Amino acid sequence: MHAPEFWSRPSLAATALSPIGWIYGAITDWKRTHASPYRARAKVICVGNLTAGGSGKTPIVEAIVRNLKAQGVHVVVLSRGYGGHLAGPIMVNPQIHTAGDVGDEPLMLSATAPVIVARDREKGAILADIEGADIIVMDDGYQNFALEKDISIVVVDAEKGFGNGRILPAGPLREPAARGLARADAVVLVGQGAPALPGYSGPVLRANLVPRGGEPLTGRKAVAFAGIGRPEKFFATLSTLKVDLSVTQAFPDHHRFTPAEISQLKAKAKQEGAMLVTTEKDFVRLAPADREGIAALPVVAQFEPVNALDALLASVRMKA
Repeated sequence: MHAPEFWSRPSLAATALSPIGWIYGAITDWKRTHASPYRARAKVICVGNLTAGGSGKTPIVEAIVRNLKAQGVHVVVLSRGYGGHLAGPIMVNPQIHTAGDVGDEPLMLSATAPVIVARDREKGAILADIEGADIIVMDDGYQNFALEKDISIVVVDAEKGFGNGRILPAGPLREPAARGLARADAVVLVGQGAPALPGYSGPVLRANLVPRGGEPLTGRKAVAFAGIGRPEKFFATLSTLKVDLSVTQAFPDHHRFTPAEISQLKAKAKQEGAMLVTTEKDFVRLAPADREGIAALPVVAQFEPVNALDALLASVRMKA
């Protein structure tokens, strides 16, 4: 779904929906206070957010995984597999699995490290232990209390912050910001901006999402499409590469593209005399037969300073 406009500002719609948000928040808090989390042998780093929609979490997960791997750590990513139909626990195999099987983010991350998809996070952690993981990086799951976490990192879109400050469906929050931040060991602000972090006084890291290998797109005319949390961020990234965007098409987050939609996009690109480009996450959701003639632009998280992650991750390794 596209985020409603009223999520970003006070409105009558948000006020009317607030009672449902209170119930949603109360359910989350009840799960937290009544949880009996499983203690995995491996240490657990949870990377999540407090809001629905795109905060830049997946590139942060990838950056953490790459950092740990460079230090010789056997790291396994654990994901719910949103958008996929397999409940798991199962190790993602990009040779046989599709985004429809395991979800787009797990499939994309499997190019960087072993990924386990499991709706039941405890069972997923047990499989990670069997696989000999030193550290489990839990992709999302900040509001999942099935596992004991050694470090919890909250990723925040620095431009959007927490929107109107209300809980789903009245606003973008999954729980009250102050309550969620109280459990955080670190916050990563993605992009430019300085949102309020109510009650939080821990470490704050800054990261920007930058394109990787975008040089061939520079100066080209393009039709761009994206089905991510904030498609406009992708289009803005293309503009920084001086791509001539003749047409942009936004789809809902995790959208499953039909052959007809892809055919229409390719026809539009041909009509415009332009190339067709999308995000890496959208590209993995495309059927192999539809990928021909479509360029994917990956993005990576660039921390400021570049060694900002080192001390945080070192504290987990010392426990391992």
